[in-house]
Amino acid sequence: MASVRNFTQFGRKIVAIGRNFSEHARELGNSVPTAPFFFLKPTSSYVLSPGKIEIPRGCTVHHEVELGVVVGKTGRNIRQADAWDHVAGYALGLDLTARNLQDEAKKKGLPWSAAKGFDTFTPIGPFIPASSIADPHNVRLWVEVGGQMRQNGLTDAMIFQIPQLIEHISGIMTLEEGDLVLTGTPKGVGPIEPGEHVVAGLEYQGRELSRIEFDAVERK
Repeated sequence: MASVRNFTQFGRKIVAIGRNFSEHARELGNSVPTAPFFFLKPTSSYVLSPGKIEIPRGCTVHHEVELGVVVGKTGRNIRQADAWDHVAGYALGLDLTARNLQDEAKKKGLPWSAAKGFDTFTPIGPFIPASSIADPHNVRLWVEVGGQMRQNGLTDAMIFQIPQLIEHISGIMTLEEGDLVLTGTPKGVGPIEPGEHVVAGLEYQGRELSRIEFDAVERK
């Protein structure tokens, strides 16, 4: 368990689920998926709280607050019934997106790697043991930018729950100890500008288990 707490240092990949909240899919004009889909982010995109989010010039960067699942046991072809055996814990994260780059990539049928993969594009909080969250599908996630609430939603609105995600991903690639699965974002995504202060929180049964803070700066 001690090593899994340091998942940002040794985890080999970030697997991010797309459009796993129907209202978020609709707010961007996307169809609601009938099966999970995901993309990969580099671990070099991690930035710990408190820290700085770098906004690249010419990019419209949006916040997406997410529940991250920290993998604690390596496996492939994991059945839904066995999925919880592979979950060590959780972390509060932001999946930052250069939305204008993503929109261009969509039009051209290209991957989202550039839009999602800049340094500091995965702001992340500390490890939360699985024992602290008995029901990860009843977690409140929120984010404020410049003191204004932008996103505030519950994980019970996930289209595909965590066991389904683990089964789907591990049927394609091995999930390894220390990997992070970002499970999707609720509605309310929006832009972050240099000079703004970003605060996000994770609450369970009325208790705040994680709060992360970042200052947005222009990437040099």
